[in-house]
Amino acid sequence: MTVFQSAAVPFTSHEAHATLRDACRVAGLASDDARLIRLGENALFVLAVERVVVRIARSVDVLDDARKEVAVSAWLHEAGLPAARTTHHAQPLIVRDRPVTFWHFIENDGGSAALVDLAEVLRVLHQLSVPADLALPEIDILGRVAERISSTEVLSDEERRFLLRKERELRTAYEALNFPLAACAVHGDAHSDNLIKATDGTMVLIDLERFAFGPPETDLAVTAIEHSLGWGTCAEYDQFAERYGFDVLTWEGYPVLRDINELKMTTWLMQNVSEDEAIADEFRNRLFCLQNPDVPRQWRAF
Repeated sequence: MTVFQSAAVPFTSHEAHATLRDACRVAGLASDDARLIRLGENALFVLAVERVVVRIARSVDVLDDARKEVAVSAWLHEAGLPAARTTHHAQPLIVRDRPVTFWHFIENDGGSAALVDLAEVLRVLHQLSVPADLALPEIDILGRVAERISSTEVLSDEERRFLLRKERELRTAYEALNFPLAACAVHGDAHSDNLIKATDGTMVLIDLERFAFGPPETDLAVTAIEHSLGWGTCAEYDQFAERYGFDVLTWEGYPVLRDINELKMTTWLMQNVSEDEAIADEFRNRLFCLQNPDVPRQWRAF
């Protein structure tokens, strides 16, 4: 369903709020109490009274991912793996040229999922048989990266050439890897913030838009890079690897996945430099590290 289409404008928090208001009018949801909980690849709003989370993607170019996210949610529930659930609304909507989906709010008491919980969820996920009619795409581990680099206005010409060259080099290096684990359904952005501990203790998987079929090492490398950056303890990572049954850090191909994740993390943050001075400073810090590979990584989490 397509409504309120308009010319593409930058995806700022102001534009996200405007899209939210239009989408909620169409869906018949009250948005007066809407609270922005995250602005990243998507804008996420919670409607406290409605107990609904509204997810707004940056561009209609990712409409297929929004459709896939809805389908994956249904599949995971049928398979018995707790995951975010869509509301009854026909979706995704396209509002102001942006895909919008609606999700049941996951009741929680603020407790965080541990890395060992993530390991268990990934272990189960990676063992699931993928139904043929789901048609998961092959993983594009560098998907959207070149587009971010090409479209942004915050890079100099030299910086843009550097990042695009790095993206091409890493894509080539990735294609040459020999993965030891069998390909399967992968989450595509498997960090612990995408796992919510519900009030009843259930671990609920969220953020399903990057689901694909590919090497499970790509999911495991997300936690490994965060461990390498000091975002957590060695004991927590060791428990993660032990619970899953494989330590991706010991695999000779891991440095390629590490470098890919560093590039993705940098270009992801680059999208929001106009929102906050701290984000802009951290983006410059990350870019400097990419340009100087031997510099110690002192990265802040966002």
